[in-house]
Amino acid sequence: MRRQFPVRALSLLLASHLCATATPADEPLRLKSLQRCGDLFAATKLTFCLRSEGLGSETPRVLLAGQPLPAEQIERNGETLRLRLHSRAHASGPLWLEQQQRRSNPVWLSLGGSQVRAAGPNEVATNMDGLTTYVNLVSVIIEEDLDALDTARQLADKYDAELVGAIAPLNTYQLRLPVSNLTERDALVLRLGNEVGVDAVVIEESGAEAAERDDGDKKPQTSEWAANRFLDAVHYYRQRINARQAPVETEPLRIGVIERNVDFDTPAFADYLTPCKADERRTCLYARDGDAPDSHGSSVAGILAARGQEAQDMGFLSALDGVGPGFEVIVERNSDAGITANIAASVNLVEDGVRILNWSWGIHRIGTLDVEGEPVDSLLRSGIAMSGYEELLEEFFLWLRREHPDVLVINSAGNGSARSGRDDYRLPSSFITEQLLVVGGHQLSDKRELPVEHPDYVKKRRSSNVDMRVDITAAACTRAATRDGKAPGEVHCGTSYATPLVAGAVASMLSVNPRLEPEQVRELLRRSAMTIGADFEAAEADDLTAPILPSERNYQLDNRDVGRSARLDMRKALELAVDSLQHRR
Repeated sequence: MRRQFPVRALSLLLASHLCATATPADEPLRLKSLQRCGDLFAATKLTFCLRSEGLGSETPRVLLAGQPLPAEQIERNGETLRLRLHSRAHASGPLWLEQQQRRSNPVWLSLGGSQVRAAGPNEVATNMDGLTTYVNLVSVIIEEDLDALDTARQLADKYDAELVGAIAPLNTYQLRLPVSNLTERDALVLRLGNEVGVDAVVIEESGAEAAERDDGDKKPQTSEWAANRFLDAVHYYRQRINARQAPVETEPLRIGVIERNVDFDTPAFADYLTPCKADERRTCLYARDGDAPDSHGSSVAGILAARGQEAQDMGFLSALDGVGPGFEVIVERNSDAGITANIAASVNLVEDGVRILNWSWGIHRIGTLDVEGEPVDSLLRSGIAMSGYEELLEEFFLWLRREHPDVLVINSAGNGSARSGRDDYRLPSSFITEQLLVVGGHQLSDKRELPVEHPDYVKKRRSSNVDMRVDITAAACTRAATRDGKAPGEVHCGTSYATPLVAGAVASMLSVNPRLEPEQVRELLRRSAMTIGADFEAAEADDLTAPILPSERNYQLDNRDVGRSARLDMRKALELAVDSLQHRR
């Protein structure tokens, strides 16, 4: 007699089987983090640790630049994968996972050797200024005339430290010190700083570098991008590039955005989960997946690459799809090791061919006063930390000038209503170099009946940092993405969001004329700029930007724009970039 299986048990077993097989296919496959691990100093045999969500029981396919990695190079432990690559067999490129007809978000895997480690929760402490600081991880900058790696190893041996990270092009090496508290650290840092061959010691404060926060001022209810002629620029590019008479040849461009992640569960970014090739004349976005549609990274990247039904809902570069040459937007952060990680990521991206870096971040020194004499309370660092960061940034820009003179860094001026050019109180916007362009923020005035070109159409956003070091201003507010894509997102404001407007405009200009040098880009932005503000003020007054000069208005001393602050005109800047092609011939 055949034995019957109990109906209830059979039902439970079937339900369990369905859950086990259906759930992974229903869950989104997301790539949450990707970092170098193992021996960070290995030159050829590289190891990367990848953390994902939504993996099923099978080991997924891992594709780098569209080519699957052999199974023997992949080791799985739960949701974590270890990838073993040989630098001679691969190049930097987008990496993603595929499993059961699902595809993860693509991230950028850089084979660059600049890698630094972040402190764990037990490796930080609160210093006398009330700031969180790394206890046992510091970086040393070695003098240029020495063998930097050999010197760093000697220092590690001398102080019983461990060499754990490096930004070799900047002669910077990260050490794990044998200390357990800040008193021991400070004593050892003092000794390290006095060593022959050590240019500076970099101390990280406040854990992972926070982005420029929302400035907290009153937020608009309507889009402010009209003040920079956003849609006019989109229309001009789409019409002019493919014009029947004298069409314009364009070249693809790679843009680096120093941010943590992007939320791919929002409609604004969901399209990037499908295969993307920049040579198909479209914008491609590579980023780690985040959990918040209104995160800083999502908002900054969205101004460049968000997708929507209407042009006003799209990022500037994605609005050029089908006509533009193809833009690659890489959102990358290296690790959560503060300013040092920002610079390490920037070095790798530049070596990977990035032409523009978007830095929507910056820091103030403790004691910084705003234009009204009140203390600034955002993104503060101690004096000792600022001095180390300043040396690191100086090394970066010296390296850029020497090795990559065509790269342009576009940086937010900051939201402290302070002076952006005070190098002892604000970084990195205070650096004077042709390869750093600084962006302030403006907002619409109450005089909406005026034409967009009128200086009173906009006004300074109260929180924006100011002074002669600011090159240009742009609209400071944007709407965050949402998960359903129907209801409008919350408005975020700050110079962080003005910066990618300028980065997008510059990217389109360089796609038209890639031979433009950083100083020429600045010149075209200033020549094309609309104005904001009152007449020229005394040198010690608080101009929003460097005042427009007669040389920026064809040497017309009586031009009404002379003496006013500069406001981004995206369309006119594009027109001048097209006109510049005639001069190069």
